[in-house]
Amino acid sequence: MSALVPGRVVVCGAGVIGAAVAYFLSRRGIAVTVIERTGVACAASGKSGGFIALDWCDNSELGPLARASFALHARLAEEITTDYGYRRMDTYMVAAREHGTVPGGHRIPAPRWIDGETVVAGALGSPETTAQVHPARFTRALLDAALTRGGALRMGRVEGVSVAGGAAQGVVVDGELLRTDVVVLAMGPWTGRAAGLSSLPQIHGLKGYSVTLEAPDVPAHALFMDYRLAGGRALEPEIIPRPDGEVYVCGMADRQPLPDSAEGVEVSETACNVLARAAGRVSTGLAAAAITKRQACYRPVTDDGLPLIGPVPDVRNAFVATGHGPWGMLNAPATGLALAERIVDGRATCVDLRPFDPARLPAARR
Repeated sequence: MSALVPGRVVVCGAGVIGAAVAYFLSRRGIAVTVIERTGVACAASGKSGGFIALDWCDNSELGPLARASFALHARLAEEITTDYGYRRMDTYMVAAREHGTVPGGHRIPAPRWIDGETVVAGALGSPETTAQVHPARFTRALLDAALTRGGALRMGRVEGVSVAGGAAQGVVVDGELLRTDVVVLAMGPWTGRAAGLSSLPQIHGLKGYSVTLEAPDVPAHALFMDYRLAGGRALEPEIIPRPDGEVYVCGMADRQPLPDSAEGVEVSETACNVLARAAGRVSTGLAAAAITKRQACYRPVTDDGLPLIGPVPDVRNAFVATGHGPWGMLNAPATGLALAERIVDGRATCVDLRPFDPARLPAARR
């Protein structure tokens, strides 16, 4: 793989993956144009928990990517002057029921603020291994840093990649051909649909709901719940307090089809209320907290559960970065750095991208 010195790079998508690619390309002196249809961090990148972990992907192909990214998160928090809520956390496993109590009591000493009908079952992480960012602010900080180095953000709808002689020559945006030397596709679950390239593997959208609560006195303790509804259904809510007094709660999945854009994502008030009630079983403070946001988003996933990071099969000068599932916020920094290395130097050195080669999966039928 030979090195490439692109004069023009277009990144399609202003979520955290696209912003990370733009950031690390800008550090190599490349001015990037980012194309976004709806808004910066308008989908999963703005509606995720922002939880990151050092070793939760160990014993899988994602392990090295996650470890590299966790270290990069700490470096970025020092390099980028914007405060986007990065901090280390303690992380616990807890169990609760919609009605009644879990027998046996706490397995380990419980933090004082956990005073509801909840059992603290164990510790999952410490400040050495788990942390958080505010996802929308982190995405915006990465993009702003890239823009200050000569990049540009253009609002518009990507209608396809223009290919001539087997190479990408530009991106069609609102009917206009924007010529470029390199195209990076990072539009989450909409990547395949918007790019229109038959050689891309299938990218699915997995819908989930979340709420945010106003609870300013909750310490830096992330909770992962074993929660049973009255009818017996098992859920796994996640509760992630933020430094600004907001508490994020997610954990309701839905198999609704992917809409045309992030603007068309529908929110279920019923699902969001279930999440708020689950959080209320943890503590009296969360039970009394007001719901400030009810949200839904689609996370991009692939058929084998691993992201697509690398060249688009059969199309020169086109790259893809998507399919990170629930670990997009964690793995964005190493994805951005590795893909920037691959584009500019011809190979990635910060992490081995071979497990994420898009060519490993068959092309989607379109």
